[in-house]
Amino acid sequence: MVRSLFALVAAFLMLAGASAQSPLPQRFDAARDAAADLGTAVALAREQGKRVLVDVGGEWCSWCHILDRLIETDAQVRQLRDEHYVWLKVNFSPANRNEAVLSRWPKVTGYPHLFVLDERGALLHSQPTGELEAGKGYDREKVLAFLRRHRRP
Repeated sequence: MVRSLFALVAAFLMLAGASAQSPLPQRFDAARDAAADLGTAVALAREQGKRVLVDVGGEWCSWCHILDRLIETDAQVRQLRDEHYVWLKVNFSPANRNEAVLSRWPKVTGYPHLFVLDERGALLHSQPTGELEAGKGYDREKVLAFLRRHRRP
């Protein structure tokens, strides 16, 4: 009986986890098709009444991980991002520069770099993240201000 209950709970958790998974990458992945991911992100943004926030970087990028850590550990930053944006990570690395997608927007000079798109995929803002830094991390208030400033009215 206990074994059956355990198996049932495990199956439920696996199904719940599978359905909660995003169709978009959760990390910078050179194997992903950034153009297809962008199409998915724009469709989700249109459907959900959000903007698309494109995060360009790579697994090699320490500042990319610092930004991810801020978002994942700060409930207010994460909530603001999740309520108003579809978050899309686009890899840039020697293995995949994703030039077909990145050539549509202004040249990126440092990583991570953020692009804000409307629900049709049109570029609204290009944000070097160096402007959001403070010391060895990101300034929480600057990141919050950025997210508030570029969300849909």
